Amino acid sequence: MKKLIIITALAATATNLALAQTPPKPKMIETIIDGVAGFQDTPMEPDGKWHVHDPARPLPVVVTPGNTFSAQATPPSDAVVLFDGKDLSQWRDKKSGGDAQWTIDDGVMVSAKGDIVTTNKFGDIQLHLEFREPTPPKESGQGRGNSGIYFMGLYEIQILDCYINKTYADGLTGGLYGQHPALANSCRPPGEWSTYDCIFTAPRFDADGKLISPAYLTATLNGVVVQNHQAYRGATNWRVPGSYSAHAAELPLALQYHNNSVSFRNIWVRNVPLVNEP
Repeated sequence: MKKLIIITALAATATNLALAQTPPKPKMIETIIDGVAGFQDTPMEPDGKWHVHDPARPLPVVVTPGNTFSAQATPPSDAVVLFDGKDLSQWRDKKSGGDAQWTIDDGVMVSAKGDIVTTNKFGDIQLHLEFREPTPPKESGQGRGNSGIYFMGLYEIQILDCYINKTYADGLTGGLYGQHPALANSCRPPGEWSTYDCIFTAPRFDADGKLISPAYLTATLNGVVVQNHQAYRGATNWRVPGSYSAHAAELPLALQYHNNSVSFRNIWVRNVPLVNEP
């Protein structure tokens, strides 16, 4: 029998007349089912099967990755190298637009002090990125080694220490956060390097801003397919389904800082426009 625990986060109490006249904030109810913490007070996904971040949603099968040959892969001759262990010249701070505040330690970029975005803009790309979760691991669920890759700064594929660490299915590494879980959990232990290889297709909008075609992602994690030409339901968000708003054909790539020191190395992209583009 599933064990169900309800934990309620109480809204702040008004402390003066002005606050007392302000409508109270909605309560967020965290639900724990079989050791998985998530939410069932969130909207349903468009297919009507699960709530956003639903702890009852089945978790991906765990697959132990084999030896992959993409680790420390030499970039192709036409690649745009975003990090080669030397400097952060290809990145800037997302909020201020100034220098990226992440650090470099022995050729490794370590997340700190806010999200970063690329100085260049991209549309359809092939991405190679290697990351390492901090060790020893701390906390659990979404509190463990959390980051993310945001294509065009909008469409996330999750980075999280999911090695023997449960969380809601649409928040696991390899998942399109808040939308589609990974096809498998192929995470390596914290302290070991993991490899993402992704093919991202940007969404298309017509002249009036109407969506013509959604964003798509094909991705492997440590040599295991975790997304197979999966459509995004829209820009990534927390506790609500994704939605689309028209935007430029090319935008910066972003990496998330989520209060964890996740390490990165060997990041490069290739522009890969569709062959049948009109």
